[in-house]
Amino acid sequence: MKLDALITPSEFAALSGRDLSRTACVVFDVLRATSTFVTALHHGAEAVIPVCDIAEALTLRQQRPEVLLGGERHGVRISAGGVEFDLGNSPREYSGVRGRTIVSTTTNGTRALRACAAAPTVLAASFLNLTATAEFLLQNDSENILLVCAGTGENAALEDVLGAGALCDLLAGASRAQDRVEPRSFHALSDAAQIAWRIYRESKADLPGAMSSSENARRLLAIPGLRDDVAFCLQQDLYPLVATMDKGGVIRTV
Repeated sequence: MKLDALITPSEFAALSGRDLSRTACVVFDVLRATSTFVTALHHGAEAVIPVCDIAEALTLRQQRPEVLLGGERHGVRISAGGVEFDLGNSPREYSGVRGRTIVSTTTNGTRALRACAAAPTVLAASFLNLTATAEFLLQNDSENILLVCAGTGENAALEDVLGAGALCDLLAGASRAQDRVEPRSFHALSDAAQIAWRIYRESKADLPGAMSSSENARRLLAIPGLRDDVAFCLQQDLYPLVATMDKGGVIRTV
């Protein structure tokens, strides 16, 4: 297996010219899109449909009045075109979605997922379903694994790099007894994957402290109604599920 990573959203455009036919893409938007999608599925949502812009979400609502609209701009719930979205992008809002399909648009996470659409396997990952995602990838023995960090705007997001690094730690393994990195399952780790892995290993003793210094975390922590999302999204393996996006762009549990 080969393990690679995209650290910044500016790299998304290059995916259209990359051969992804033997690649499993794993998208991290820890604060908060992929954490929210995984939470919605855990609470029984039928599916999540990520779309890139508000207009596309509103069009889907016109075509399918039964769907719930979710998402954010600048961190807060969307109100556009005379329509108040049903849900924002806080995973703590998604406990009452059993049996519902959610159309969601966020600043970066949905864009990252759609950029990976050419890959045969696209997973939505977070700390909340980290081990289940790692086990799925190892069982399916993908030739290439690409970890995609959704980022913030066109910049890297520390929390996404930490999530990607944590998955590297599970996939490639580390000799903790000797406290040195010893890749076991992969014959090639890209420099970007190694960067994510090393940042995680340097930060894992105090992930809350590392996360709280990120741009997205600082923004959420400054909003009283959203500050608890930061700690929520750091919970590891809260949900033993795998979230996969099909060729139609719909995310469901495996």
